[in-house]
Amino acid sequence: MTPVIQESSMRYVSADNCTDPYIVHESRWRITASSMAKSRWWCAFLSVLLLLVGEGSVRAVEYGEMVQKDGAWVFQSTEDPVLKLMLTKGLITNERYLEVSAQKGKNWIEPADAVLNLRRELEWTRYVKTATHLPDWIDLGLENRTRFESYDHPWRSTQVAGGGGTDAQVLLRSRARVGLGGNGPFRFLFEGQDSRALSSDEPGDFRNTTTVNQFDILQLFGSLTINNVGGSGLRTDLHFGRMTMDFGMRRYVARNDFRNTTNAFDGIHWQIGEGQTWRFRTFLVEPVIRNEAQLDEQTARSVFWGTYVESAHFPWFNVNAFYFGLNDQQLNNKALQRTYGTYGLRLFKYPAINEFDYEFEGAVQTGHLGNVEHFAYNPNVEAGYTFNLPWTPRFLAQYTYASGTRTPGGSQNGDFDPLFGARRFDLMPTGIWGPSFRSNISSPGWRLILKPDENLVLTVKQRFWYLAEAAAVYSGGIVQDSTGGAGNYLGHDVELRAQWAPLWTLRQNMDFDFGYVHWFKGSYFDSPAILAQLPAGGNKDSDYFYASVRVRL
Repeated sequence: MTPVIQESSMRYVSADNCTDPYIVHESRWRITASSMAKSRWWCAFLSVLLLLVGEGSVRAVEYGEMVQKDGAWVFQSTEDPVLKLMLTKGLITNERYLEVSAQKGKNWIEPADAVLNLRRELEWTRYVKTATHLPDWIDLGLENRTRFESYDHPWRSTQVAGGGGTDAQVLLRSRARVGLGGNGPFRFLFEGQDSRALSSDEPGDFRNTTTVNQFDILQLFGSLTINNVGGSGLRTDLHFGRMTMDFGMRRYVARNDFRNTTNAFDGIHWQIGEGQTWRFRTFLVEPVIRNEAQLDEQTARSVFWGTYVESAHFPWFNVNAFYFGLNDQQLNNKALQRTYGTYGLRLFKYPAINEFDYEFEGAVQTGHLGNVEHFAYNPNVEAGYTFNLPWTPRFLAQYTYASGTRTPGGSQNGDFDPLFGARRFDLMPTGIWGPSFRSNISSPGWRLILKPDENLVLTVKQRFWYLAEAAAVYSGGIVQDSTGGAGNYLGHDVELRAQWAPLWTLRQNMDFDFGYVHWFKGSYFDSPAILAQLPAGGNKDSDYFYASVRVRL
């Protein structure tokens, strides 16, 4: 009888971890009884081998992965070349090498913000920590991302002074993390961030607090974690201080990834949940006000709070429900002061090979903008299918609508407010580009995602762009034809993207990201009323290119 294994790979681990079986299987893997018996035999065999030849020579080659290639299972090494070099040069001991190599999956040492932010943004090998022989209860990490960006034919009214020239910049983002506490109940985290833009001082260059925020405190908080509350099996976490947060698909609250600066909040956050089945989150914070050169600050005149519930009881029907409240009175202009309540629901199914997947997320906003009533809404829909073919193609059909104000200057404001969300993942690149916000848009489109190998992801995307209300402000260009005579067709864009990790064993620590977008501008920009507000050539098609590299230590 041969083993029956679900999923495409299995990971070989140290003989010190030989329990039952030797092949460690993650969730959804299934191994037959005969396979387990063979695993026990191999554990015994390796134990004898360790006694005969010494444990060092065996451990040097024991980490790897069984992967399918050309219909057969082959062994692929998972040794980290940087850690291996450190071992070879005597910077770390063999025991330390094994400890760090084994810190994957369930053995991963969580940082204090593990339940606040996406795990992929936090889980990477800490080479500096390892080289300095710091204990596990200390977290130390360094990160730098350098990105070149360039686009032509600006369309923002704020860039009229530049005469319509090409905007090219180099964006730098550096982060440093220091954490204390390891997996203990009490933990502390400091994270500093420095965001700069080079070649951004010419008239008409795009530069603001979304690109520049010189050295500042991104996170500084303490946390309390209880993994088994009263023997119930529930986990609870309390955070207090300055923090970043991701919620759900990140459309409304996000720790920004593509953008050069990052949203942060001062206050408290609490969550309780049962593994991956369900969790409840609530928070009360003051949004941090970014300043390009001075220390960021917060004010009691701006308060943000909310609750978020996640349920994954059914694999085909995951549910998120949320409420976000915002009372923002920081601006002296009373007409721009915001008091909003945002109510939302998300239904989705995760992608799987040979299966359809879907997502619906909708939000409704009520409240006041100044003395004007506010009512807005934002439905997002996508449906996809992943094919069992070479490169594992996944095709998505997408649609996003964000309401606009039907009658400018009237008694009701209808421009949806995206709050503190991200838009790169479903709309388009942000950075110095980002012509479309989740406000006053109607956008159908499609996306094709290809994965030629474990280290490379290719994406082709096309979206069509319309104003939801022709007379409302086009927030991406800060222009408006209040008569509606310019129409609502903004055009369509085609995007090509490649995400590449050159050594798959280092994919958590180094990655490259390349992208190109061509925006075929629509009839809206040819209207005399809009042309008068644009830089020279602002109605011509725009090309955007970026290339970035991120290194994590």
